Amino acid sequence: MYAGPHPDSAFEPSVLPLVSTTADESDLSPIVRRHRPRVAPLGMAVVLRTVLAVLAFATLGALAIPAMARAEGLRLRGDVTARGDVLTLADLVEGAPDGLAGRPLFRAPALGATGTIQSRRIVEAATALGLAGLETGGRMQIAVQRAARRIGPPEIEAALKRGLETGYGLAPANVAIRFDGEGPTLLAPADLAGQATALDLTYDPRSRRVAGLVSIGERQASLRVTGIVLEMRDVAVLTRSLERGETMKAGDFSLERRPRDAVPADAQASAGAVGEVAQHTLAAGTVLRVSDTAPPELVARGESVTIVYETPSISLAMRGLANQGGRLGAVVNVVNTASQKVLQATVIGPGRVSVGPGPAPQQQASATAPLQATASLR
Repeated sequence: MYAGPHPDSAFEPSVLPLVSTTADESDLSPIVRRHRPRVAPLGMAVVLRTVLAVLAFATLGALAIPAMARAEGLRLRGDVTARGDVLTLADLVEGAPDGLAGRPLFRAPALGATGTIQSRRIVEAATALGLAGLETGGRMQIAVQRAARRIGPPEIEAALKRGLETGYGLAPANVAIRFDGEGPTLLAPADLAGQATALDLTYDPRSRRVAGLVSIGERQASLRVTGIVLEMRDVAVLTRSLERGETMKAGDFSLERRPRDAVPADAQASAGAVGEVAQHTLAAGTVLRVSDTAPPELVARGESVTIVYETPSISLAMRGLANQGGRLGAVVNVVNTASQKVLQATVIGPGRVSVGPGPAPQQQASATAPLQATASLR
């Protein structure tokens, strides 16, 4: 069941016992303070008051018999969850009379904490209210848990990021906060709604230290936190190992956000490596650097190639032999097999190189176009 606070004009929190968190209930205080009776000499007035008191007690006893009979149907509840600061008779006892149901008996544990109440304490409290015969069901004690709303590190970090964006112009997507000590947790009443906000926020750009008061509502629940602001960036991280010369595929890596200071300056941060080949063995989990991959060689050393010469009005082609390997756009030495002359040519495609004045894009486009003429380059 869920228990909440019940207003009572006669309730004084200072005289309510705490829910016990120790085996001997050393933190429980008495509900009622008993005072030593005064001794007065007997006289006619005393005798008269005594007679009137006896008559009053007799009348009250007669009226209390039905109430006592009803009390025999009372039963101790099981473990309960408190939502307020106090536990009432109705929170702990089933079938409590309407007139007494809202009477506070115990103070609840702290937010998020769990305590116990010995059954005999509840029986004593009920008896003091004139309710005898409370059935405990053999339970020696009951557990009481105080309900609380838990605001964890992610929500607290988000609140600080919003404050940093508003007050210091930092983009939330590009920063993360490393808290001092263990991850902070803010406990708030379960019925306290609203988004966590950062108040009294301070940030030092040089040390990157940040501090603020994270609060919910009108500071009904708040927690002061401190930490360091980390600048983040996206990097490519390998999801599997690659051997040297192996071609990179789209599923071979994933993009992760890492602190900028913890990754190499030349770390790759896009899918540009797809289709490139590994320049050396790479283990899974490696942050991919620019030098780790390169475009594949389109011309291999000793490979037979097609040498093309193109101008706006003519296109010539002949056979040659590559003295060097090269990637797209690389300049390599090739031998004209007809004249045995060494030429410098630009790699424009698989097994194709270009010589002459034509611009590279025009040359690469012509690599796939039909040749208009064929001649020998000498």
